[in-house]
Amino acid sequence: MSGRVVAVAAAVLTLLAGVPGPARADPAPPALTWGECADDLPDVPPDPGVRCARLRLPVDWARPYGPTFDLAVARRAARTPQERMGTLVFGPGGPGDSGVERIRRGDRFSDELLDRFDLVSFDPRTVARSAAPVCTPDPTRRRPPVPLTSQADFDAAVAYNRALWDRCRPTSPVFDHADTLSTVHDLEALRRALGEPRLTFHGSSYGTLLGQQYAERYPDRVRAVVLEGVFDHGLGVRPFVRSQAAALQDAFDEFVSWCDRSTECVLHGRDVRAVWAGVLTRADHGEYAPRTAFDVTAVALGALAGPRWPQLAATVRDMDAGVPPAEPKLPIAVAAFCADWPAPVRDYDDYAGLVRAARAAAPDVRYGAGLLAVQTCLGWPSPVRNPPHRLRVHTRTPLLLLNARHDPRTGYAWATDVARQLGRHGRLVTYEGWGHGSYLRTDCTIAVVDRYLVDVALPARGARCPAG
Repeated sequence: MSGRVVAVAAAVLTLLAGVPGPARADPAPPALTWGECADDLPDVPPDPGVRCARLRLPVDWARPYGPTFDLAVARRAARTPQERMGTLVFGPGGPGDSGVERIRRGDRFSDELLDRFDLVSFDPRTVARSAAPVCTPDPTRRRPPVPLTSQADFDAAVAYNRALWDRCRPTSPVFDHADTLSTVHDLEALRRALGEPRLTFHGSSYGTLLGQQYAERYPDRVRAVVLEGVFDHGLGVRPFVRSQAAALQDAFDEFVSWCDRSTECVLHGRDVRAVWAGVLTRADHGEYAPRTAFDVTAVALGALAGPRWPQLAATVRDMDAGVPPAEPKLPIAVAAFCADWPAPVRDYDDYAGLVRAARAAAPDVRYGAGLLAVQTCLGWPSPVRNPPHRLRVHTRTPLLLLNARHDPRTGYAWATDVARQLGRHGRLVTYEGWGHGSYLRTDCTIAVVDRYLVDVALPARGARCPAG
């Protein structure tokens, strides 16, 4: 048999077996040229300790020598150069958060990490300064309500989404290549451009998916990976919706308990659940039009992420008095999220089943953010580029997971599920408190993360930090 035939046969067998063939070497990333950051944050003056750069990368990593785009990067230099240990890369959440802005604000890490690491982050594909699309809705189409109430609403939502994406797509070269697996390759290129032999990484919320999938794809290049506010990418659509609703209900229950025991709550002495139910009923009757019952729920979702219990109590009191809720601000980087997470909802009956599942899990708050996520991705072209799957991570250093017990966005059940998937390659630390994001909550949570990132020291199994 000729050498060419043997090679072809081997390639066919590789494909049939579902085993990836030899990896093609990525092109060497260009050097980062650091300069002044644009003065584009009104409340953040330029800081000489922060520099910005652009890293030119392939639009499609399957075509590494094809079209390119510029990834916006920022670096805050270690404050104590003689103690500098290397570079810590921050993975922003959302999807849609700007890592460049986090670095420029300098409010995300402890003094020890600010002293000992160069802190680097970036705007992921389609976010802010990294080929963000200009997405203007079609003025001839009405934005469908949340939740949808009929097959006509469902059809209108699909048509609205597709029309919006058709308007977004031509304005960004990476709109069809914004999935987290593509960003994993961007992160690896950034590591190489920074000259770091292995990656030290802290991912927050949706940024934890980037950390998980980087560790899965490049296990030998991991020094330390922190996952704070853990996103679970192994869920189907129904458990995703149900678990997000349950997490919001749990956080709402904690708020009610606080109101019952604290005179600081302006609803103290009243039946908080009854007041809340009355507000939702008013929304159902159109008394807050154009705001809806989902917009009422979004008030809780935003305030409980803090948590900002006194503010939520005051807002509920005001809504009970007839003041409409504010328009919710729940942006999602559509091109990233919908490429990572399919919404295989065939029709309104399927969708209505998800609404019922959410309400069963969350009788007070009804919906949770999962329902908005489903509606955002209805009609997305199939298949998605980065479909959900159970993790297969085999790193030398276990990943460190940190999650609040009462997190309304990345619920504690997600963290425990991801920890189970990681097995001995992960270590979960529980913050016994509230809100979305736990690192800077207490001395305990700061110490756990800092000792891991600085010394690669793992806490004991089952470690917990008390609420602060």
